[in-house]
Order: sequence, then C-alpha cells, then structure tokens
Amino acid sequence: MAAPPAPPAGGPDADAPGMHMQRDDRGPGMHRGPGPLKELDLTREQRQQIDRLMREQMHERREITQSYLEKMPAADQKAMRDEIEAKRSKTDSEVRALLKPDQQKQFDEIKKKEDERRAEWAEFKAWKAAKTAKAQ
Repeated sequence: MAAPPAPPAGGPDADAPGMHMQRDDRGPGMHRGPGPLKELDLTREQRQQIDRLMREQMHERREITQSYLEKMPAADQKAMRDEIEAKRSKTDSEVRALLKPDQQKQFDEIKKKEDERRAEWAEFKAWKAAKTAKAQ
C-alpha cells in the first residue's frame, strides 16, 4: 500500500483562498496591519495568545463554511471555487503590477511555492477522500 501524500507545510488552512498569513507578530486576518489591538501595547505573550485565538477562530469559520459547502450541489461548489480562484488570481496580478521588477521575481517565486503547496493539499484531500470511500 502506497504511503499517503504528506499534507503541505502550513496545514490545510494556510493556503486556502483568502487565508494567507504573514509570518510575523500579526495573526491570520491581521495582514493589513496591527488593527485595533495596536493601541493596547500588548506583550509578546499576549500577541501570541491572541494570534492562537485568531487562528482557532479562522479554522472554526473554515469548518463551518466547509460544512455548508459540502451540502451544495457539485456544480455550485465548483462555481464557488472557480469564482474564488478568479478573484485571487486577479488580486495577485494587481499586487504584482505594483511591485518593482526584483520584487516581482520574488513574488513569482512565492506564488509558485503556494501553488505547489495547494496542489499537494489537493492531492492529499483526494487521497483521503478515496481512503474514506474505500473504508465505507
């Protein structure tokens, strides 16, 4: 029996559409800046705890969304995913256009890695679904 494909680094939510995170003191959903908490002069420990709570909340929201998505007809699921992907791609193009040439090259490398992780995750999910279907 073949070993399952490994889930991509960063877990399932790290590369979900709209779920990109910066890897600094800001948590998920805070990538536009420190937000309203910036005025609180939080300690590093407090920021870490808040980041953990924000990640948990993001994960819970994703689970809720996924549970409703699974109840939709397959055609509607595909349409929704395609629309999200189109918007993500458009935003990526707009962001890239704002960058200097050296930044564009780095941005392209980052996007390539994200696409690879996304493909690995899709492969893992397909393997898991097949395994679950086989067990039933």
